[in-house]
Amino acid sequence: MRTLPPRTQAQRSVLAAGAAALATVAVLAIPQSAGAAETSPIGFGAGTTGGGSATAITVSSLSAFKTAVTGNTAKVVKVNGLISLSGQVDIGSNTTVLGVGSSSGFTGGGLRLKNVTNVVVRNLNISKPLAPADGIEVQRSTKVWIDHNSFSADRDHDKDYYDGLLDINHGSDNVTVSWNTFKDHFKGSLVGHSDNNASEDTGHLKVTYHHNSFSNVNSRIPSLRFGTGHFYDNYVVGAETAVHSRMGAQMLVENNVFRSTQVAVTTNRNSDVDGFANLRGNDLGGAATEVSQVGTFTTAPYSYTAEPASSVVASVTSGAGTGKL
Repeated sequence: MRTLPPRTQAQRSVLAAGAAALATVAVLAIPQSAGAAETSPIGFGAGTTGGGSATAITVSSLSAFKTAVTGNTAKVVKVNGLISLSGQVDIGSNTTVLGVGSSSGFTGGGLRLKNVTNVVVRNLNISKPLAPADGIEVQRSTKVWIDHNSFSADRDHDKDYYDGLLDINHGSDNVTVSWNTFKDHFKGSLVGHSDNNASEDTGHLKVTYHHNSFSNVNSRIPSLRFGTGHFYDNYVVGAETAVHSRMGAQMLVENNVFRSTQVAVTTNRNSDVDGFANLRGNDLGGAATEVSQVGTFTTAPYSYTAEPASSVVASVTSGAGTGKL
């Protein structure tokens, strides 16, 4: 991808005010053990409980799974084994979906969270979501926790053969993506699907990514339009472009490690309006940065502790993905 010419000041200013509003909230960080599996989400998705203490139902077939996740009553659904999908399965509100062991989950398609709230997805293997299905799509939904999953595809096909591993769009809000692995894919995680969706997305798409591993993922780590993103303590290896802030989005990029990456952070590619980014404490590993606009999102509006970049590789390598809960 090529870097587009510098934008005018008017282009760079549009949409920035709404996305920057969260930057004024002061917080107190609380220490937390690196590598420990949290019992509740940290970040914008804080307070998400899913099915809570509802009695768990274990399923091992697609038909049983579809029945179990339907509706908005509190429920915990355990997936035992690898289930083949075609397309996506819709998940109801107030749901926890939990993989059994380290190799249970879905292949060939994915899960869709559409017009729902309070959903937890943990410990699933989600692989090779054939387009137009995403591995997980969060659409017009709030309070979502995506944690300790293993997302993967391959790069043996055209970049559009598979769709996104994890996409968040249509004004979704208050999402935490933590301790997941993303591997062998072209388009990792898209937040905000279109430059033309300002009316729905502005003031929303607040997402936290922490302690995730991205290996041999070409781009969108993540790509964020309009919203507010906090990307901290992640480990990125083998990307062309990693963090991409665009269309007035505000990104705080903190204490991450980048290896074999061409561009760690960019704010001026592929959209008519640049994004904003603030960088601190990162180990770039020689990667370039293309920050045309320094952002005002400097303090997250929640309690967290970002461990130093020097310990991120060990923590993420040992703690991210399935089989770690």
